[in-house]
Amino acid sequence: MSTQAPPRPSRPAPAPAGPAPSATASWRSRLDLHGSPYLFIAPFFVLFTAFGLFPLIYTAWVSLRAWDLTGDAGFVGLDNYVRLVGDPDFWNALVNTVGLLVLATVPQLLGALVLAALLNQPIRRLLLFRLGVLIPIVTSVAAVAIVFGQLYGRDAGLVNGALGLFGIDPIDWQASRGGSWIAIATMVDWRWTGYNALIYLAAMQSIPRDLYEAAQIDGAGPVRQFRSTTVPLIRPALVFTIVMSTIGGIQLFTEPLLFGQGDVSGGSLRQFQTVAMYMFEQSFTNFDYGYGSAIAWAIFLLTVLAGIVNALLARRLRGGTS
Repeated sequence: MSTQAPPRPSRPAPAPAGPAPSATASWRSRLDLHGSPYLFIAPFFVLFTAFGLFPLIYTAWVSLRAWDLTGDAGFVGLDNYVRLVGDPDFWNALVNTVGLLVLATVPQLLGALVLAALLNQPIRRLLLFRLGVLIPIVTSVAAVAIVFGQLYGRDAGLVNGALGLFGIDPIDWQASRGGSWIAIATMVDWRWTGYNALIYLAAMQSIPRDLYEAAQIDGAGPVRQFRSTTVPLIRPALVFTIVMSTIGGIQLFTEPLLFGQGDVSGGSLRQFQTVAMYMFEQSFTNFDYGYGSAIAWAIFLLTVLAGIVNALLARRLRGGTS
């Protein structure tokens, strides 16, 4: 008896192919695939070109000319920059800027780190405390200047009143360089410590809890956990805040201007005039636009230099811990 193989199922006939895509449709598909990312990021570059790159280039062009209230007197080359190097008022403003930068940035970032560590703990009403650090950010700068002007008043200021309890004579905070630096740095710290603390807190929230449990099993206390686990793992956030605080410190303008009640010269002896204030004074008080543009470019170069130094330090820290 012969066996016969079962018949194979018939394969369905292929569906008729649709019409081939036209050259226009294929071009649109490639444009949508490769051109859409550039279209999405185009608004940023358009705005940056209009409000960032063009003013920067135009300022460089003006800095090479003798331009005052009467008009453009012509090309003078690097004369404005040569004048800048020999200008004692510029170097005084630069010293004030660096001093305020150090005096404001270091306590600000250290305080933000400690504040973020406290907000990272399981305490009651935690959301209320986290929202509380936003209050200085949303407060008007003018209101901050009025309050701190009263706090650091010479005759009836609260700070001098507190110092008087310890037998210290009243301090004229605006008259001395050290006193004005402390007052302005306090204003800057009060405004931006909470902002940096929120950045650190977000970075701390992303650290796995297993690492803390392992450190606790190994016998590490809270301080050792913070120093050996938390700080190394939030290093990118630390680098970001250091860079942004440095840039903000170099361009510091609003706080010292309001502290001096609108005096762009920064006091009778220019004791707290920053580079940004000196640029404003030369450009819009003395109407020396060419020289003011040279100062603006000096601020830009200082910002770039600070960014490069911070990048090198960050790379060295990463290399040392890898």
